Amino acid sequence: MTTTSLPAADSAARTAEQLRTAEQIRNDAARAAIFGRVAAAVTDISAPLGARGDAPRIEQPSPGRAQTVELFIENVVDYRATVVPIAPGKVGSAIAKALKAATSVVVPSGLDPAWTAGLPDGIRIVSDDHLDNAALDGVAAVVTAATVGVATTGTIVLDHGPDQGRRALSLVPDLHVCVVRASQVVHDVPEAVARLRSTVDQGASAGMPRPLTWISGPSATSDIELERVEGVHGPRTLHVILVQD
Repeated sequence: MTTTSLPAADSAARTAEQLRTAEQIRNDAARAAIFGRVAAAVTDISAPLGARGDAPRIEQPSPGRAQTVELFIENVVDYRATVVPIAPGKVGSAIAKALKAATSVVVPSGLDPAWTAGLPDGIRIVSDDHLDNAALDGVAAVVTAATVGVATTGTIVLDHGPDQGRRALSLVPDLHVCVVRASQVVHDVPEAVARLRSTVDQGASAGMPRPLTWISGPSATSDIELERVEGVHGPRTLHVILVQD
């Protein structure tokens, strides 16, 4: 008597097919649910800004000015930058000390002339008369003012006004000496954005928006083995002169 296993094999195949079908149905349902939520979320994407109301914001009281400046110094130093607090009348001498090892320095056209009047004779002062990048790369240092300092992140923001110069000035030379006034230091990024808004709006209304450069320490990057290399994307050294105004 001969027997066959075909009916059992057919049954197993049908069971496997049913399982695959059920899994496909579940996957399709999950996919449809996800797409449905996405579609619902973007249905009013063209609505005017603020039409759905203001985003909730948790207001936290900022610490006092002394604590804010202290936090700024702490976080800037944490980025391996140098911070030198000085009295208002000591800016020129502080810049001269910061540039003692430099042979040349480029300055923006609107920088206070008194800041560089006391530089040693051995330092060549270069005016930024549309220097190309190659010429700028041959200058050892740059001195700029700043617009805002952010305490919680240790960040300095340049809006590239006359005393800060074009963006390349703060990116190409190996040493950046940046003068920040204590009165320019705010607690956090939202405060910094609020302070920068007028500059941004003025540039936009004039049809010439200014770039904003946010500087958190000297340029640094790490390879896959976490070997830190400085000076690849900008100044190798950041020297901050903090004027206690």
